[in-house]
Parts: sequence; structure tokens; C-alpha cells
Amino acid sequence: MVKLIALYKQPEDKAKFDEHYFHTHAPITSKIPGLRKMEVTRIVGSPMGESEYYLLCEMYYDDHESLQKAMRTDEGKASGRDVMKFAGDIVTLMIGEEVDE
Repeated sequence: MVKLIALYKQPEDKAKFDEHYFHTHAPITSKIPGLRKMEVTRIVGSPMGESEYYLLCEMYYDDHESLQKAMRTDEGKASGRDVMKFAGDIVTLMIGEEVDE
């Protein structure tokens, strides 16, 4: 499996971020064709104390081709536009592959 990972730094207004993320952004993203699973994790700290990160979202796809195809759909484009609009300055996007070793 391949996953698109969104890692968000601490937002200035957590309540405003949560409202938009969970009531607008996540519903848009969950409708992307080909998305197998979406897991959201709130970062509550690190072994060194506080974390500069706030939220992690992992979006699972069958393979790279499925991910690329999904990003070209209207729903994928809408999700991309939305994340850049409300969190473009605090989000890092990465693509990862699960390892079975």
C-alpha cells in the first residue's frame, strides 16, 4: 500500500483549525475515489516534551498509480485546494510505502 501523509504543525487557533479540518476538510478528502482508509492522529507530545506537530493524517491507496489517479479527480483537486487555503503554511505532504520486512 501507498499512503499520502499530511503532517500539520501547531495551528495558531486550534479550535478554528479543528472546526474546519473535521467538518469541512476531512469530509471532502474522504470522498476521494480510490481512498482505501484515512487515519487521523492528534499529536499529544513527544518523548522530549511538547511537539511542534499537531495532527497527522494518513490516506491509504492501493499503489502509486491509484494515488496519482485519485489526485487528478475533482474530489482530489478540491481536497488539495482546501488544504492549501486553510493550512498551506503549516502542512507538509509526503508519500510513503508500507514496508513488510
